[in-house]
Amino acid sequence: MATPPSDLPEMEYRFVGRSGLQISAISIGGWLTFGGHVDEEKAHAILKAAYDVGINFFDFAEGYAGGESELVAGRAFKKFGWKRNDIVVSTKINWGAATSGREGNLKGINNVGLSRKHIIEGTEAALERLQLSYVDIVYAHRPDRHTPIEESVRAFNHLINTGKALYWGTSEWLASEIEEAWAVADRLGLIGPIVEQPGYSLLRREKVEEEFRHANLYSRRGLGLTIFSPLQGGLLTGKYVDGVPDDSRIAQSDDKYIQSVKAGVGNEAWKKQQESVKGLIKIAEKLGTDVATLSMAWVLKNPDVSSAITGASRPEQIFQTVRAIDVAKKLDEGVLKEIDDVFGNKPAELQKRFG
Repeated sequence: MATPPSDLPEMEYRFVGRSGLQISAISIGGWLTFGGHVDEEKAHAILKAAYDVGINFFDFAEGYAGGESELVAGRAFKKFGWKRNDIVVSTKINWGAATSGREGNLKGINNVGLSRKHIIEGTEAALERLQLSYVDIVYAHRPDRHTPIEESVRAFNHLINTGKALYWGTSEWLASEIEEAWAVADRLGLIGPIVEQPGYSLLRREKVEEEFRHANLYSRRGLGLTIFSPLQGGLLTGKYVDGVPDDSRIAQSDDKYIQSVKAGVGNEAWKKQQESVKGLIKIAEKLGTDVATLSMAWVLKNPDVSSAITGASRPEQIFQTVRAIDVAKKLDEGVLKEIDDVFGNKPAELQKRFG
């Protein structure tokens, strides 16, 4: 197992929205890596490295690697014997899984979506894979517009009332859908979603900075954010400014999202993005860091972000990512404006309010 460098910054912990739950500002997710991109021994080494630097939030989903991601994590939790009160674990329900052995033959019928049946059964199957009696947060992994939101709100509250989850949230829901879930919860005297998990990065800002803020979800509902893809699938690492390396994720991964990114390689939007990344590299050099760490630090600078979920293919990447905590402290108004000028994509409403 890799030993963390002695000069790493102390981990920062933030409340999840208006709840009393505290999670590490940087967290580890199982998408694309555990159960898929890296082997189990290396995945365990990555989880151990994360824990050793103070990361306490670990995010999974029933659909990650068909459920294998949760199986790998469950074996790691048992192997390392971490105290349950020291870690915060989440799962996400919607897409179904392929490895629990509980799906039966009609895998597409009642084994996906946000019906009461699948929310409860899917969470129970996830707990088996994770070898846990409860998850701290269970997310609705994308909206299910075939199921009434009231049914889903009641089902997530059932999980909380029966001790299988402590909190619930959403992932990539519209602001109007989150507000509707809260309206249902208010009317029925139930618990609403305390957290949303959207994609957020220097290349994807509108939902977090404009849509949710305009809907007053932060101020009115106390919504927390556990954002994913802070490096936009690797586009903000600088590795693609001169083309796509053969050993890169875009070149090798068969994930649908990564393939959609690959389809845009070389088009005008891609060229514009990589020109912006070249400008960001210059800013990173002035700050004495690399572009990936700066991109993560920029995300952490947003006070609405409870945690930024990152992946890794080796422990050393975790150690470097943690340095973003110190880099974020260097991002004063002048540096932030310089970054905005490089990308030119600050949401319109913020431009109007703050210039």
